[in-house]
Amino acid sequence: MTRTATSPDQDAADSLTWLHIGAGSFHRAHQAVYLNALRESGADRRWQLALANIRADMSPLLEALARQQGQYTLETVTPQGERSYQRIAAIGRILPWDAQLKQLIAAGVEERTRIISFTVTEGGYYLDHHYQLDTGNPDLADDLRCALDGSGTPRTIYGTIAAILRARSQAHPQAALTLLNCDNLRHNGERFRDGLRQFLRLRGETALVAWMEANTSSPNAMVDRITPRPTPAVAARVKEKTGVDDPCALMGESFIQWVIEDDFKAGRPRLEAAGVEMVQSVLPYEEAKIRILNASHSCIAWAGTLVGLQYIHEGTLRDDIGQMAHDYVTQDVIPCLTPSPIDLAAYRDTTLARFSNPAIQDTNQRVAADGYSKIPGFIRPTLQESLDAGRHPQATAMLPALFLAFLQRWAAGQLPYEYQDGIFDAAAARRMLEAEDVVLAFCQDAVLWGELAGDARLVALVRTAHERVQQWLTQAR
Repeated sequence: MTRTATSPDQDAADSLTWLHIGAGSFHRAHQAVYLNALRESGADRRWQLALANIRADMSPLLEALARQQGQYTLETVTPQGERSYQRIAAIGRILPWDAQLKQLIAAGVEERTRIISFTVTEGGYYLDHHYQLDTGNPDLADDLRCALDGSGTPRTIYGTIAAILRARSQAHPQAALTLLNCDNLRHNGERFRDGLRQFLRLRGETALVAWMEANTSSPNAMVDRITPRPTPAVAARVKEKTGVDDPCALMGESFIQWVIEDDFKAGRPRLEAAGVEMVQSVLPYEEAKIRILNASHSCIAWAGTLVGLQYIHEGTLRDDIGQMAHDYVTQDVIPCLTPSPIDLAAYRDTTLARFSNPAIQDTNQRVAADGYSKIPGFIRPTLQESLDAGRHPQATAMLPALFLAFLQRWAAGQLPYEYQDGIFDAAAARRMLEAEDVVLAFCQDAVLWGELAGDARLVALVRTAHERVQQWLTQAR
């Protein structure tokens, strides 16, 4: 049963709906916080947030949130260790999961739903190095075969949004909609939209493609806030500090940023009143965040795991690992991104300060995940652009070399945790790692390297970096 929470000043029946797909911690510590700020300030109280999930794994959380009328406590922590607590009450509707996603789809079809946003991780878009759909993925293949009469069981963001658009185009042919990607994917709105277009054409739904083009928009966006997976310790602190027993409590760093291209098809909240940066082009912000923050984060997670550390701050505070991330940005990323409207050196320093926050307790396991999406998305562009400019990005080459050493530990069963990757082909990875020349085989992997795969310059860089990583590991133990 859907549970609905409304504030006294707002009749849910008259409100506009912002539907979010993806009930993980990031949405509740990021997008929901901005919408909560709008409501609390009185700047814009027209919008009601509805929350749903594609997979069953979040059902216990959704049920717990429903019992709390969508409310929960957010703990934020500064780099200096100062903690604060805030009750978030922006979520007005909790849509329980079912195999056919009936309630989710029904909410998306409602004419009052004007925005659908989603966080499904980088690997949840199933795009290869040419940004074509990986139709060999079992979940995507199932969705492509799914019946068009609503009886299917969507398992991907494409199958889910396709079902919503199909039903919406029939029920409300003129009801426009914004589809807002909130994942760390370069040109995320464009990539999602192109993937959806491919998905619909593969299913022969050309009429729905035309309706989508005419009635929806997909602005690019950049999101940023470190949000570790909640632990029992968070709920315990919330209980101690606020007196509230909250199983849905979560924690995030004090830093928060959201930059969105102002291309909303059917209206939007006054997001700028809550601190969202509404811009014409998100590109420079996106590139800085993905290459400086996301890639450095992965570097520290892979390196920290290799030397037996559990948390991101532990690696950042080590001189050797912190220096790897600093050198990567300073020597290679800043030359690639200059000129920029952003002070890139200051952004680098702020990023590393955020990573060094011991109160966040962000795990290497969380950040090390999805390397097969992060190498091509976060790291390869700097290598490619540096090589094209005649530079030798030795500092950047250390990142894939760390990932290769990380994979070798995985294959040997020596990782301290289970490696998670949405597009990881374990059998192919094992074959690659068993090659006589493992560095060459690694650099020939088209999933990781795209058009750079097999490039002699790449092989030489990674070979040298791999040797440096092995020497470092010998000294670091």
